[in-house]
Amino acid sequence: MSSPASPHPAPPPAVPPADPPGGRRAVLVWGVGVCVYLVAVVFRTSLGVAGLDAADRFHVNASALSAFSILQLLVYAGMQIPVGLMVDRLGTRRVLTLGIVLFTAGQLGFALSPSYGMALAARALLGCGDAMTFIAVLRLGSRWFPARRGPLVVQVAGLFGVIGNLLSTIVLARVLEDWGWTATFAGSAGAGVVVLALVLAFLKDHPEGAAPAPVPHAGAAYVRHQIATAWREPGTRLGLWVHFTTQFPAMVFLLLWGMPFLVEAQGLSRGRAGELLTVVVLSNMVVSLVYGQLIARHHRARAPLALGTIAATAFVWAATVAHPGAHAPMWLLVTLCLVLGACGPASMIGFDFARPANPPERQGTASGIVNIGGFTASMTTLFAIGVLLDATGGSYRVAFSSVFVLQALGITQILRLRARTARRERERLVASRVEAVHVPV
Repeated sequence: MSSPASPHPAPPPAVPPADPPGGRRAVLVWGVGVCVYLVAVVFRTSLGVAGLDAADRFHVNASALSAFSILQLLVYAGMQIPVGLMVDRLGTRRVLTLGIVLFTAGQLGFALSPSYGMALAARALLGCGDAMTFIAVLRLGSRWFPARRGPLVVQVAGLFGVIGNLLSTIVLARVLEDWGWTATFAGSAGAGVVVLALVLAFLKDHPEGAAPAPVPHAGAAYVRHQIATAWREPGTRLGLWVHFTTQFPAMVFLLLWGMPFLVEAQGLSRGRAGELLTVVVLSNMVVSLVYGQLIARHHRARAPLALGTIAATAFVWAATVAHPGAHAPMWLLVTLCLVLGACGPASMIGFDFARPANPPERQGTASGIVNIGGFTASMTTLFAIGVLLDATGGSYRVAFSSVFVLQALGITQILRLRARTARRERERLVASRVEAVHVPV
């Protein structure tokens, strides 16, 4: 005989939380976050159009000039894991607010610095605030948009960074020429005040009723656990190496050395060189949308797109620096700038490897680990190019060849981790399907 039915039937299986709904409210809130990132990128890349002016203003050589960007990126890279932990623990709104205050103070300090040392300190402060923006914006997107929109959200966030770079290349370069150093950098700091007001007025960490479960905190033990658990995932490490290998050639070119290379080595006017830097930025905008759509529809396209971008960059970079003539032809320089435009979108693919490998409460930490990659490579290459330029009497052919060393290192690591990451993703997919099957009692 069957036993009588229990007066207290077993509760139904737990249903996983639904994806965020997206919609207009999500676009508004997330739009405020990406505006903060846009302003941070304008401040970060403003030195790229002012490198020659900075050398004259502070009376420094190539190595000392590169120290501005190196220190800024050193602070940025060193802050990524702490920022990831802060975002996981404190939420997006608090972290972005602190970041805005810091990078605005850094930009204003850079405008008013009377000496090289004070200018270095200002760039370090700027890098600290800048470091708090992108990871927070990624976390904001994951809280407000469905998971299927993740690749496109990441690429569009990167696209706003590109727009910031474009504003720096076109607007700041023109203002710098017309109004001079202090007025340009001090005036641009006003944008930080504007986005601070927007964040305080409109930004929310998550939709109403969708607050994440509180993250348990146990001091240093919690920090070690978050970092170690994220690092053990092959997808996190693969994301770091994809970011490392794809991002730095374009960043080095746009952040500091593109303008001097085009003017001093290629004999172009500053106006024409600025136009070529704009080509990099415009190419980045187009490729961002293409890569985002491709990855959202075809998840397996991630690694081929990243490796293809690396190969194309290495080939065109080599053709440019090894060209036998005194100056590379314009068509080759344009091609180089078009290809460099794909580096930023390809670096965003690193986050698409780390995101499915980590649960929501670890997304900030994992994204911070990934984001270290490209900025570490950029910092290393900026330093190497400055040293080699001084050591060789200004040979860009030798100095720019340092790019290939880091590309070779990155490709080796990507190929080593690619199969392991794919295997873990398949195992996780099978496990999630099994958990989704509930047998009626």
